[in-house]
Formats: sequence, C-alpha cells, structure tokens
Amino acid sequence: MDIQTSSIQPEGLSVLEACKVSGLGRTTVYEAISDGRLKARKFGKRTIILRGDLRDFLTALPVLK
Repeated sequence: MDIQTSSIQPEGLSVLEACKVSGLGRTTVYEAISDGRLKARKFGKRTIILRGDLRDFLTALPVLK
C-alpha cells in the first residue's frame, strides 16, 4: 500500500466511528440525528454521517462561558 493512500480518511463515518471521533455517546448521536440537528444518510441498512456534517454539528454546539 502506498504511503499517501494509507493516510486517506473516509469521508463517510458509521455511527460508531462518529462517536469515536466526536467523543459523544451512541445514544446522543442517534438523538441528534432524530432531532434533525445532525445530518445522516442511509445506504442500505447503514447509517452514514459525513465528516463535514459532524464538524458542522459540533461547531454549532453552545460555547461555555
């Protein structure tokens, strides 16, 4: 495998991967999807969250003062 190829990160994340990347729990991620605050897509039975959508969701969270 080429060194450049091995550093490519997938654009679409499973719910489990999105949880690992964001530090959020599975229930929290599914609630955010259900509420419409986090965009998700379906491909067959798989729920896919795009990295950009996850980033947008996280940056839209309130900032603590």
